[in-house]
Amino acid sequence: MSEKVYHIPVMLNECIEYLNIDPHGIYVDVTYGGGGHSRSILNKLDSDGRLFAFDQDPDAERNIINDDRLVFIDGNFRHLKKLLKIHGVKEVNGILADLGVSSHQLDAAKRGFSYGSDEFLDMRMEPDLKLTAANVLNKYSPEELLRVFSHYGEVRNSRTLSDAIVGARSSRKFKVVPDLLAVLESVMIGERYKYLAQVFQALRIEVNDEMKALKELLVQGGEVLGNGGRFVVLSYHSLEDRLVKNYFKAGNPEGEHEKDFYGNIKKSFNMLTKKPISPSDAERKMNPRSGSARLRVAEKI
Repeated sequence: MSEKVYHIPVMLNECIEYLNIDPHGIYVDVTYGGGGHSRSILNKLDSDGRLFAFDQDPDAERNIINDDRLVFIDGNFRHLKKLLKIHGVKEVNGILADLGVSSHQLDAAKRGFSYGSDEFLDMRMEPDLKLTAANVLNKYSPEELLRVFSHYGEVRNSRTLSDAIVGARSSRKFKVVPDLLAVLESVMIGERYKYLAQVFQALRIEVNDEMKALKELLVQGGEVLGNGGRFVVLSYHSLEDRLVKNYFKAGNPEGEHEKDFYGNIKKSFNMLTKKPISPSDAERKMNPRSGSARLRVAEKI
């Protein structure tokens, strides 16, 4: 499976430039996917440099680059510190995270990520996870569904949607994507594409515990980055971007500034991007799925 088919790397040149790669350094790509970003990192490293690449999706293993400097780790980036330690690594020079769902995952109908499929409501990025989108729809209480859709999808009529799902499942359990679409069509407001995207995003985030995993990545990433190391993050919705911004500004995902004995604000990072960077018009045209991407970069102090 080629990288181009699997996923087109977003803002590739910007990411590599901001990593400010030391040819002898140790780098981490926590979202390997098709290997696009990793390949470019390897091109900047000499024989002493190393790259550790993480991915929890078994399909990504088909794209492993044959390079002695690359170590592929089959695991969730929320275990970054522990898994690096297993490989004898305590400090790295840079971390790259592309938080978006890959084109391959969206296009692979069997995964249930896309509302254009007829497949099982799965949405697990890691097959070993027990929770599926069908489980959420069939078992969550009305209040739990309201939390998922309002918080993770920012769906405007989350209460109406939650009630509709509870009503529909009383006569027929949710199994495949069309089962959910039938309910969504009955309560949908605003632009169809946006509404469906919000609902599917909310379910995906809940199934994969994405927000908690991101918090853990940010904290552990800050702990393993050496002074002067760069943290480069591509996010795709406001919830992710807010966490990244908070962490880079305050050193914690909540964005709460800590002060020293003298009342001075403690800083862990220098933000190199005062505002998030968006893809160019040319890149958006070439790769429409990059449109919502936001790039933030910080340097460890």
